[in-house]
Amino acid sequence: MFKLNPRQETILELFLKYSELDIASIERLLNESISRVTLNRDLTYLLKLDLIIRYGEGKNTVYKLSPLYKLIQPINIKQYFSVIPDKRFIEESFNFNIFKLIDKVSEKIFSSSELEHIEQLNNTYRSNLKQHSKTIIRKEFERLTIDLSWKSSQIEGNTYSLLDTETLFKVGIEAKGHSKEEAKMLLNHKHALEYILEKPAYFKKITPNKIIELHSMLTKGLYINPNFRNSLVGITGTNYKPLDNVFQISDSIKSLSETVNKIKEPFTKALTCSALISYIQAFEDGNKRTSRITSNALLLAYNYCPLSYRSIDETEYKKAMILFYERNNLLYLKELFIEQFEFAVRNYFQ
Repeated sequence: MFKLNPRQETILELFLKYSELDIASIERLLNESISRVTLNRDLTYLLKLDLIIRYGEGKNTVYKLSPLYKLIQPINIKQYFSVIPDKRFIEESFNFNIFKLIDKVSEKIFSSSELEHIEQLNNTYRSNLKQHSKTIIRKEFERLTIDLSWKSSQIEGNTYSLLDTETLFKVGIEAKGHSKEEAKMLLNHKHALEYILEKPAYFKKITPNKIIELHSMLTKGLYINPNFRNSLVGITGTNYKPLDNVFQISDSIKSLSETVNKIKEPFTKALTCSALISYIQAFEDGNKRTSRITSNALLLAYNYCPLSYRSIDETEYKKAMILFYERNNLLYLKELFIEQFEFAVRNYFQ
């Protein structure tokens, strides 16, 4: 994650207010005594991060925010969520331009240093796989499946413990004091992950039918409509209102698939797929768990270590999703994604 000093943050805020500025105007509006050399250094740094773009030459040079800025704008998470939903400045309706925006800047969502770090981690994962027998690899995938099924279900309110989940998967015994639906939710995760692991290459290309297929597996027997919604749905903790028209939802899932398939870098594919499936909220329930499993299907398809989410804080994860709903900002979700990838590589297949 990049770091900005207070003055650089103020410069970006100026662009939010004035859209387009030359260096003299920035200097005047900053209302602090700094040299032109220092200001140029700040602007060069912001250009390097692709947060701003430059037009013209010489005295006609002007600066403005880049398209990428919207997706990775630095936001103080604690400060942002200290404001109640009714008082936050958000985009309440679905942004139909989100697909064009991601398509335009997908190669810059992760910085070169972040991608290098991710690639080094994944090389470790691949190297570890080569050192183990098929039996050990299978057992590790079983362990990761237990962890992911437990955590993904916990995020959805499931109260099974990790040890109870292990017993359910390995012995088939349901935990006492828990509903049948909770056991079913966990087992649905297990079956979906096993299905992906049987033919990972199948998910190199995402299609609406494959998303529907995984959603159906994850919600089987839970009295959830397997079809796209045709009614309004509310999301706890935010005033963002997803689409409620089945035709627009269908078109958006198609656009999601096309956008993700155009992206070349696998980790970026997985991140954007996870964010967009949740953002569209195509189904009456099960959207976030479908997003997590579909993004893992993409990682496995390209021989990347899947995420178990075992160490993630559920509240922070939900904040990251709400930030994308309300501001189309990927920065916090990206940060958590990298953290969970680091955790997965260091804790499985060693």
